[in-house]
Amino acid sequence: MLQLNYIRENKEDVVKRLAVKHFKDAESIISSVLELDAKRRNTQKDADAVKAEANTIAKQIGELMKSGKKEEAEQQKTKTAELKQKEKELDEALKSTETEIHKLLVQVPNLPSTKVPAGRTPEDNEVVFEHGSKPNLTADALPHWELAAKYDLIDFELGVKLTGAGFPVYKGKGARLQRALINFFLDRATAAGYLEVQPPILVNEDSGYGTGQLPDKEGQMYHVGIDNLYLIPTAEVPVTNIYRDVIVKESDLPIKNCGYTPCFRREAGSYGKDVRGLNRLHQFDKVEIVQIAHPDKSYETLEDMREYVAGLLKELELPFRTLKLCGGDMSFASALTYDMEVWSGAQQRWLEVSSVSNFESFQTNRLKCRFKGADGKTQLAHSLNGSALALPRIVAGLLENNQTPEGIKLPKALVPYAGFEYIN
Repeated sequence: MLQLNYIRENKEDVVKRLAVKHFKDAESIISSVLELDAKRRNTQKDADAVKAEANTIAKQIGELMKSGKKEEAEQQKTKTAELKQKEKELDEALKSTETEIHKLLVQVPNLPSTKVPAGRTPEDNEVVFEHGSKPNLTADALPHWELAAKYDLIDFELGVKLTGAGFPVYKGKGARLQRALINFFLDRATAAGYLEVQPPILVNEDSGYGTGQLPDKEGQMYHVGIDNLYLIPTAEVPVTNIYRDVIVKESDLPIKNCGYTPCFRREAGSYGKDVRGLNRLHQFDKVEIVQIAHPDKSYETLEDMREYVAGLLKELELPFRTLKLCGGDMSFASALTYDMEVWSGAQQRWLEVSSVSNFESFQTNRLKCRFKGADGKTQLAHSLNGSALALPRIVAGLLENNQTPEGIKLPKALVPYAGFEYIN
């Protein structure tokens, strides 16, 4: 959530930057926020004046009672009662105005960094890095869903029977490959200084609100109505919320956590050839990295996280590219996002496997995650997160790119974790 004082002091810049995200009615909503803010401050000023007057009269009543001027004291008590009623009315008006401001503010996305390229669609994203050569596969190379069937790795139909489309069942070496990737990613993260945590996969409304999933992505989340809990769309939600309502030590920054969880997304409206097989699922596994950083160093941290994810893809010997997302393709809460995409040899297309984002103070303002600086003042920290990595499209790339007449050859880094070199 944007900070109200920043909006008040930088209205034109806020509206201009929201236009980069193609946020509709930005000027109208921001103007409404500022009008309500002016109303709130005037109401607060009136309430403070009434309280001050009431306090003054209360002292006068005490002095009058001591002086034996009981009749005058009673007159002042009547006036105090009137002031108390006025104070109550002003407090109620203040709360009402603050609620209206909050309802508007939660609709406003984060401001994009000045480094974010202009654009509206994925085609406008900027390619900033590319690594590796695309595999030279034969004309009869199979897509991963056919390879999964050929080697009995994943049963998509059984998943439909048990739950529905988008909930695959992994079997044999397919299941072992999943476990190998999870352990590989967790081991690399802990070696890089991330503290592993195993969070709940159900969260409450406060947690969904804290990281910006609510109210923006409510329709994309699975909701357990009877308990009013949400299945997490990513480990980012519970892991970042560890620091909700927490004041951390400046000396502890950056705070680095990683966690493996299954992730659940409704993905409403997703259909067609581009979502076949593992390309888009309702349930999938992912290892997430999260950092709480000093505001002065969060963009340096973002670049470190981007390099870290790139290192994982290099170890997996996957050709990939890094995109800097344009304003129109960014998430609601992000200030700047890098996407990593691997090349899918049989499908002949790029598949997103990671997003690494800096949210600046957008999430931490909601979370009230702060630190005390050297000057003794408390200020908001910055939050960042990234997929390191999401498994489904990594598996798709591994299966398709590494198919040989002898079977599917695993990259060297995975062999100790999987316990086999070939899927055959």
